[in-house]
Amino acid sequence: MAMNDQTISTTQLSHWRSGAFIISLFLVSAFSQIDRILPFILAESIKRELHLSDTQLGLINGIAFAVIYSLASLPLARLADRGASRQVLLWCVLIWSLMTGLGGLSVGFLTMALSRFGVALGEAGGTPASHALIAGNIPEHRHGRALGIYSMGIPLGTMIGFGVGGWASDHIGWRVALFAAGGVGLLLVILILAFTAKTAIAVKPVDQTENIFSAGRGLLSKPAFLWMFIGANFLGFAAAPFYAFAAPFLIRTHGLSASQVGLSFGLLQGLMGIIGTVVGGRLFDSAVKRGANRLLHPPAVVFSIAALTTVAGLLAPEGWMSIALFVPVMLAFAFLLPFAFSAGHLIAGPGKHALSSSLLMIASGLLGPALSPLLVGVISDGVSTAYEANGLRWGLMVVPVAGALSSIALFIASKKIREHLSATARYTYNDTDNHLSLIK
Repeated sequence: MAMNDQTISTTQLSHWRSGAFIISLFLVSAFSQIDRILPFILAESIKRELHLSDTQLGLINGIAFAVIYSLASLPLARLADRGASRQVLLWCVLIWSLMTGLGGLSVGFLTMALSRFGVALGEAGGTPASHALIAGNIPEHRHGRALGIYSMGIPLGTMIGFGVGGWASDHIGWRVALFAAGGVGLLLVILILAFTAKTAIAVKPVDQTENIFSAGRGLLSKPAFLWMFIGANFLGFAAAPFYAFAAPFLIRTHGLSASQVGLSFGLLQGLMGIIGTVVGGRLFDSAVKRGANRLLHPPAVVFSIAALTTVAGLLAPEGWMSIALFVPVMLAFAFLLPFAFSAGHLIAGPGKHALSSSLLMIASGLLGPALSPLLVGVISDGVSTAYEANGLRWGLMVVPVAGALSSIALFIASKKIREHLSATARYTYNDTDNHLSLIK
């Protein structure tokens, strides 16, 4: 769809339609996460039937997903910023749902890896396109809340994926679970068609002469965004192996079943994620409204605490203790999402919201997910061969180290954001009151 110079007012959406619009995007986010998370909780069953090693599992859930996800995200985001956000979203949902279902036909390492490439290709444009739709339809002072609700789909999808996936692993098998997830995902297309048909497509037309590389370089040249980008990279190194190997760790180390892990771990992850995204979105909007000058300090503090408790959880002698000590890191991952995406949109400005989200997704979704699950798998296999039967505990120490580094980057980014916003015409910084003020 071609862009024109006319800005479509966000008031065009009625209150009812605005709610239905957000709910439909929230469901897209949730089912995207379900399709992404299922191979994690099904990992032990897949490993046994397809005769895979931990290193191969790391490759499947790491490089096979992360590379194509990150490479496809930027051009799809650019299409979304140029007005094709709805079309991008429709095609992405179709592709990732079909490929999830086809994963149930895998006969070995290669076919499973190829199915994950297909899922990654579809999911690459889902978030940028959804963020572009939100930016074009939701007033700026409610962006944090809207992005928080959308992001709530990630922990809820994780909870459903772990809970239902764990049950499916024990009762109906991993193949049927993937078939069912892919089939249900296709129903989302109907919701997208129904509730995004008459929505605005952008706040401001994109410069058609600027290519994605120059636009990306322009954003990364801003210190505030660069430090967010660095923090997102460390986040990827923490989150990817945690979700890929937390379930196998609890099963092997503490003798829990897949159903037990799926129920307890999944429910807690969902609960912490819902709290984190909703509260995070509201706190961000509130911070901007009152002119707070430390926008990213709250998630930075939460990550610092989570790094310590994760170490304790990996060393805990009982399964319930490990799960309880993993709660802060579950909260941290979700709490950061609305802060990071909303702050990125503030820095990027109108017409580059999808690009901003895409770059942060690439940062958190490329190097970390590509390398850290593989690194954890290699460490686990090495320790298991040389020292003890279960070396996964030591491989997962990558998670708290990366989390602590992410916290440091967020503290620095928070300072740079204040400097960036105070230098723009929309914000001023008052040295006497020590706060940012939004110019009405």
